[in-house]
Amino acid sequence: MSIIVNILAFIVAIGILVTVHEFGHYWVARRLGVKILRFSIGFGYPLWSRCFGKDKTEFVIAAIPLGGYVKMLDEREGEVAPEEVHRAFNQQSLKVRSAIVFAGPLLNFVFAIFAYAMMYMVGITGMKAFVGDIEPQSVAEKAGLQSGYQIVAVNDKPIIHWEGIIQTTLEQLLNDNDTVTYSVMTEQNRQYDLQVNLTGFSVDDIAGGDFFTKLGFKPYRPPPPATIGKIMPDSPAQQAGLQTGDKVIAMDGQKVINWFDWADYIKQRPGQTMEVEVERNQQQLKLTLIPMEVEGKGRVGVYGPENYTIPDKYQGVERYGLGQALVAGTVKTWQISVLTLRLMGKMLTLQVSYKHMSGPFTIAEYAGKTAKIGISAFLMFLGLVSVSLGVINLMPIPLLDGGHLFFYLIEFIKGSPVTENTEFLLQRIGLTLLLCLMGLAIFNDFERIFS
Repeated sequence: MSIIVNILAFIVAIGILVTVHEFGHYWVARRLGVKILRFSIGFGYPLWSRCFGKDKTEFVIAAIPLGGYVKMLDEREGEVAPEEVHRAFNQQSLKVRSAIVFAGPLLNFVFAIFAYAMMYMVGITGMKAFVGDIEPQSVAEKAGLQSGYQIVAVNDKPIIHWEGIIQTTLEQLLNDNDTVTYSVMTEQNRQYDLQVNLTGFSVDDIAGGDFFTKLGFKPYRPPPPATIGKIMPDSPAQQAGLQTGDKVIAMDGQKVINWFDWADYIKQRPGQTMEVEVERNQQQLKLTLIPMEVEGKGRVGVYGPENYTIPDKYQGVERYGLGQALVAGTVKTWQISVLTLRLMGKMLTLQVSYKHMSGPFTIAEYAGKTAKIGISAFLMFLGLVSVSLGVINLMPIPLLDGGHLFFYLIEFIKGSPVTENTEFLLQRIGLTLLLCLMGLAIFNDFERIFS
């Protein structure tokens, strides 16, 4: 079921983003008088096609949902009737051709702004940045962070969720800064600044998910109550008479505060007979439980509560009205665009590992995960991928929009178009480069899947 959700979410996401990109080319070309022959979402065998408008433009949904294209009237691709030569793409001025090509990536950025704006209007709910356990002699301890503190700002920029702290710290690393300032709120509601030393940190530490490990602390998550959720058949829990909904209040006379207390007590006592005191329907019962041994640890075959609600104190909601949401969406799009460019630059100079490149399988996985979380998370995912498509398509690589714009820049400088032989050679180089990058991204996907 999870795989099906991932595939469906991936098709929906790519379908939306490709349609947006190609519509940019289509709309500007139509407005500037160029005839459109086909608007295709996907490649390969047409699953659906219809012709519309006075030009009988063919709209197609094809079988391979990994891109799309807008085919325009062009003398280089076929014979053009004399009365329609003026509507051929190759006959347009340099400004017109540049505008048509640039419109695709531009609309990706515009869509990202609106996706992020909608996300802010719906509201982003996430864990506030409360600090959990601190490792002795760690960077966090040396900086003065303590368990229970809440990080409320980074470099004087207000932060609500952990994501903002990670992103802002990443920006500091990309700027080659060795320190970052965390503004913290103590449990006594006192606020002050702490200097965190980033010496020895790398972008890979954050991109690889080792940010908290390297700093030496854990984000605090309020533990769920010790309430029994699902019980596995023929498990020690079932044999002891435990039922879904039972609240564990004591083990061998020792009070149980939360699920972690109960789980830790069980893990440390495989094969031992113990007395469990539970609350069921406002009555207290005592049961005998013997955990089985699995890899040297005690297991009883139960899951925690499925519908546990995190207390409001630890959750932050970021929500704006339409005007503020559009401003925040624009700022977010700019930040992600700059961040993407910097990461790509660091990757090209081998300062960031190529292993952080993601292919279609990883994108599909994240599409499914965010779709299951909710509309706000899925909008964030759409905005991120839309920005990435916009940035990548503007790279001066032949076959991409940026490659065409690069050819037009050469044409502007030298006063004449690039020769067909030169363009063909560069396009072959560009195709080889794109295939290598795609192969590397897919290799990374498989390595993540099977590691």
